[in-house]
Amino acid sequence: MKQNPDNTTQMGEGRKRIAVLGSTGSIGTQTLDVIREYPGRFKAEVLIAGSNVTALVEQAREFHPSMAVIADESKYAELKEALAPLGITAAAGQEAINDSMEEVDFDTVVTATVGYSGLAPTLRAIKAGRDIALANKETLVVAGDIVTRELAGSRSQVIPVDSEHSAIYQCLRGERHEDIRSLIITASGGPFRNTPAEMLDGVTVADALSHPNWDMGAKISIDSATMVNKSFEIIEARWLFNVRPEQITAVVHPQSVIHSMVEFTDGSVKAQLGMPDMRMPIRLALGDGKRLATPKSPLRLGDMLNLTFSEPDATRFPGVTLGHFALSRGGNTACVINAANEIAVAAFLRGAIRFTDIYRTIMETVERAAFVGNPSYEDYVASNSEAREIARGIISKFAKASASDRYLV
Repeated sequence: MKQNPDNTTQMGEGRKRIAVLGSTGSIGTQTLDVIREYPGRFKAEVLIAGSNVTALVEQAREFHPSMAVIADESKYAELKEALAPLGITAAAGQEAINDSMEEVDFDTVVTATVGYSGLAPTLRAIKAGRDIALANKETLVVAGDIVTRELAGSRSQVIPVDSEHSAIYQCLRGERHEDIRSLIITASGGPFRNTPAEMLDGVTVADALSHPNWDMGAKISIDSATMVNKSFEIIEARWLFNVRPEQITAVVHPQSVIHSMVEFTDGSVKAQLGMPDMRMPIRLALGDGKRLATPKSPLRLGDMLNLTFSEPDATRFPGVTLGHFALSRGGNTACVINAANEIAVAAFLRGAIRFTDIYRTIMETVERAAFVGNPSYEDYVASNSEAREIARGIISKFAKASASDRYLV
């Protein structure tokens, strides 16, 4: 084939076909930015959104995928009508999303959706032998054992998109697994890193959404503020890199320049540095680990003269302890924690509970939910449903008759 100077093929020839699961969210839209950046290398083949049908239609008109799917079935007629003149297949509902992972011909799926909903389509994609650019950490948090077993029998490969796990992936390339001493996951500390513990009860939704470094969706921003995201990243790292839980630690690094580090048995440490821009790990994942040249987001080391580190404050942010707790307890614990967290975060975002009630909801749900020591996929589905119901009941206890102004944006 005739090659372009950047080693991509001519437009339309041999482009990698990408499915974007969660195309209208933060990671999804940044994935489409990368596809725009390399039009000769990538093609958006499938676009999947939750409920934002207007944005999905706009994306479909620009990228001309073979299929567009909306999770919200009430939006199907609108989607179908808009896309019919373009010859783009429209579908709706969770089953349509799952089926698209096997029935549409594509190469890589970017799992950019948030929460438990990413698990089933990811498993279907692995069954079909698709490569996974994994941005949905909950897939491994909920059922990492099942996902890794399925991967062992599939031709699929997983390349992480989370900046922390992408950093570890890069640091481990060319290294021997037995030489790993520890994985060090960095955390910004979120918007409340310096907020006194006694003030956390009264922080607002707007406060919690104001992440100092990253541009993220609402759910992920709240997980960062509670530091529950670090616990999820610890669980994810355990499954991605096949290390023992005690080999994984977290450190607060407010500048978000070092995305994670690996310490080796000889005492040396490798770190991956870069500007806080999710397009960087997305490029790497879509390129199958190859580095795609870009003039964007230069890191100027001369501007980085004050890189600091500290231990996470587990007293103020007990959510940071949940990862090791879940791995130690095992079974369906992480699945229950994730379900309770999703319900609690949604309640906080709508002003129904306090910020500190998120952790309380999680722990009370864990205490009340049935423990399953060796769960099957069906057990995980049942545990997810049970934990959500328990969490809703707990939240009704916390909720006020009417939310006060301090809980609203």
